[in-house]
Amino acid sequence: MRLQPACTMRAMRRPVMCARLLAAVIAALAVVSLGAQQRAPGLESIRQEDLRADLFFLAGDAMRGRLTDTVENVATADYIRARFERAGLKPAAGGSYFQNYHLMTATLGEGNGLEVAGASGVTQRFTHGQEFYPQRFSATGTAAGPVVFAGFGITAPTLGHDDYAGDVSGKIVLILDHEPGERDPKSPFDGVVTSEPSTPWRKALAAQTRGAVGVLFVADVHNHPAPVNLEQAARNVWPATPPHLKTYTLAAWADRLHIPAAQISPALAESLVAGTGKTLAALSAAAEAGRGQAPMALPGARVALTTSVVRHTIPDRNVVGLIEGSDPALKDQWVLVTAHFDHNGTDGTQIFNGADDNGSGTVALLEIADAYAEAAKAGRRPKRSVLFAAWNSEERGLLGAWAYTEAPLAPLASIVAVLNMDMVGRNEEVQAGGGPRFNGLEVQTAESNANTLNMMGASRAPEVAAAMQAANAGIGLSLLPRYENNASNLVRRSDQWPFLQRGVPALGFMTGLHPDYHTVYDRPEKINYPKMEKIARLVYQASWDLANAAGRPAHAKEIVR
Repeated sequence: MRLQPACTMRAMRRPVMCARLLAAVIAALAVVSLGAQQRAPGLESIRQEDLRADLFFLAGDAMRGRLTDTVENVATADYIRARFERAGLKPAAGGSYFQNYHLMTATLGEGNGLEVAGASGVTQRFTHGQEFYPQRFSATGTAAGPVVFAGFGITAPTLGHDDYAGDVSGKIVLILDHEPGERDPKSPFDGVVTSEPSTPWRKALAAQTRGAVGVLFVADVHNHPAPVNLEQAARNVWPATPPHLKTYTLAAWADRLHIPAAQISPALAESLVAGTGKTLAALSAAAEAGRGQAPMALPGARVALTTSVVRHTIPDRNVVGLIEGSDPALKDQWVLVTAHFDHNGTDGTQIFNGADDNGSGTVALLEIADAYAEAAKAGRRPKRSVLFAAWNSEERGLLGAWAYTEAPLAPLASIVAVLNMDMVGRNEEVQAGGGPRFNGLEVQTAESNANTLNMMGASRAPEVAAAMQAANAGIGLSLLPRYENNASNLVRRSDQWPFLQRGVPALGFMTGLHPDYHTVYDRPEKINYPKMEKIARLVYQASWDLANAAGRPAHAKEIVR
């Protein structure tokens, strides 16, 4: 069992000693030892021939890339539901195989405006696209009041950071984009991974919770000193022509925000902070220090902000099926086996088939569900229940998985582990000059990764990682815990992330990025089916072990709610 990676990736930049991580992994041996002695029933029923047949259907041209809010996406969900039903899985969402939720997209309304009285006493008036634009998650409304500077605008108790250690009631809050130490591998904010508390809508919600009546965002010019073309940024956020890929958020999130929020230019922010005698760059640099700061009044600065953002609600759904556990004392504890089924649709005549991303994880999920169902029919059910979840709208921001954490089908505390498969059908390949899609990844060949599976979340869920390593003893993959403190952000770019943020032990499995990622060349004929068979068998074995183990992995603290 390889313990070293779980000790080095994150322990050295957290106030958690490596010894504690090692102790957690050693404790995990007790969690998995009982289950690991039992070979999962019908393991060999997961076959590459079946995976191939499923994938040529789900990632075929007829499914047209399975884009959110299209008939093909609906048809994919219906197909998965039919497979769950045929296998005899129990409908897990109140008698249904569909967990319904709503997405929200936005269009720009009329009358957006900003009036600014700076320290000089001169009032300036701006319209949308001139020094400001409304955020897409903004509420429609008007707010007016004095302005206070609140650093990065982050409230994260579990990280020991609070930028609201003071009164902002009735005020407009000026906050910086991003987070402290964004390029520091030892930052408590997930190192160089973009942390969830730094998400803009969460910052706006934190300001609202503390009584602010409006929020202004500005570039953290200390970290990002390049000139800002705000007019171009406004056109990117509010394009004149609807883009191929729309921007969505969860309606449940948007519904929480009732105050206007806007982005402003550094030049405009400079005029707001002038009364302090300090530059925006100096204030931005000061916000990096410590664990937050008290909001700072900006003398003479007053703002009247009007935003008009029209919200549109769109139905969406996950597909969920349950194998009920056999042990009366343990069946209310769940192991989740998951994958997302959506992709990026079409652009004109071009089809983004998404065979690897994430047809591969979806068909592996179906085959694992079938294996559990066949075992159940033969009288062999796991002690704990196993939920199979096909998430929707992952490509739009992990929205299906986030929706589950907002309204879980059973308490999140009852989840023993989440095993999430996303892109498990190829060999990782990073070419020289690959561009920003491969940011933070070292150059490597597909041949060097012929037997490699990346395991993301190992240091955050070490006992689940130990269960995977134990299960892998009979499979023989090269199972690598990596990409947890990496500028690629891979650990937060798939559906294990929402669960990790809510304290649920979760791992993500990915064979890695490759040149066909998110292109029209990600097709089913390019999949490494023998390798995908091994991966599906590994996840089946590990989930079986966790569902039958005497103990269960410990939950961590929630980062966000």
